[in-house]
Amino acid sequence: MTTNARALLPALGAILLAAGCAGQPAGDAPGAITVDASDDACTLSATSAPAGTIRFDITNKGSQVTEFYLYGEGDRIISEVENIGPGLNRQLVAEVPQGGKYTTACKPGMRGDGIRGDFTVTGTAAAQGGAAAQAVTDYKRYVDEQADELKARTTQFVAAVKAGDVAQAKQLYAQARIPWERIEPVAESFGDLDPRMDGREADLEPGQQFTGFHRLEKDLWVTGPQPDTPAIADQLLADVDQLVAQTRTVELTPSGAANGAKELLDEVATGKVTGEEEIFSHTDLWDFKANVDGAKQVVTALRPVLAEKDPKLVATLDEKFAAVDALLARYQVGDGYRLYNELTPEQVKELAAAVDALSEPLSKTAGVVAR
Repeated sequence: MTTNARALLPALGAILLAAGCAGQPAGDAPGAITVDASDDACTLSATSAPAGTIRFDITNKGSQVTEFYLYGEGDRIISEVENIGPGLNRQLVAEVPQGGKYTTACKPGMRGDGIRGDFTVTGTAAAQGGAAAQAVTDYKRYVDEQADELKARTTQFVAAVKAGDVAQAKQLYAQARIPWERIEPVAESFGDLDPRMDGREADLEPGQQFTGFHRLEKDLWVTGPQPDTPAIADQLLADVDQLVAQTRTVELTPSGAANGAKELLDEVATGKVTGEEEIFSHTDLWDFKANVDGAKQVVTALRPVLAEKDPKLVATLDEKFAAVDALLARYQVGDGYRLYNELTPEQVKELAAAVDALSEPLSKTAGVVAR
């Protein structure tokens, strides 16, 4: 990438983080639990709620970008909202059908375990039926299909890595990551699997081992295969097997799926548009397209629900998705894409603007579904 493009990327990231909050109210949402997040505190207006739809209204009063999580047993992510810049407000709509003990967490700096607190959900919510239930069934089928595809493609990629066939492994790398990127919010909900499989070197915690896709990416494009490269590849495949098994039992909700679609656009804003995700291979546009496709699949599954409650939103989403797809098509080469470091600053800025335009209406879907 040119020097001008690198200089532009941090500004684009900041623009997109702020744009992700567009359309969010400046004050408390009616019926929401307010969360005051700062650099050293995470204060909720209530630490319990009845089962069903729970709304959190998070305001970042600190100096760092933060996140807010609702965890279930074993640190399984029930719902989350990321990239809340200083002074900004975001809402999180979580569907929690079963009562029990949960945990909330604010993560200033978006690192570590966060500032945690106990949260209690009481009672049991009535099972959803009709279009909402069918939407969950349809999306769950998609998640399972993508998990199976991830296993098949990663198996081929790992075989090439272990055979020392660097050229073939490079060819398979971006393709192997596509199913992961399509269902990344679901994959991220399983505790340590996400950092093991998809952790970036720049984001490592002190003492954390660099493993997974991006460690192998560095081995293939920068350092050459290392003595422990085969072991890293074996661990990646074992983690994929674990992920596939866990997706079979994951419980999804309409609002959770909608939140996941917004998270996929946040992934584009914080990693793909900035060029930080695939920093060694520059295959960011493969990931970009997969994130967008995954978000689009959520909207497809939820379309009957959204069309009934807010048909204008559906029309807007269709328009914005089409615009992003048309823009990405310009950079398609065969069954892949141009390398991200070949794009000009103007082209990067255009991609950022298209994501911005899609992210704003997509952020409304969880609230519409939960009406």
